[in-house]
Amino acid sequence: MAKIELPLSQFTYAEKLDLLETIWDDLSRDEAAFESPAWHENILNERKEAFSAGTAQHSDWAEAKERIKRNLSCS
Repeated sequence: MAKIELPLSQFTYAEKLDLLETIWDDLSRDEAAFESPAWHENILNERKEAFSAGTAQHSDWAEAKERIKRNLSCS
């Protein structure tokens, strides 16, 4: 397969994030092709326990994305 060259230095920060999201959406369509690393289950269990114990909070994905965008000052 030929390497794809993109003029990334010409993209804005927001465009780069949008590109990453588009690629991730495409990659995640086939869940069977994606295998989580072994350590991932441990991290998820730790976070679930922290949430159950009331020592962690969560946000829905739309809210989290907006907060990330604000913190990165993307426009």
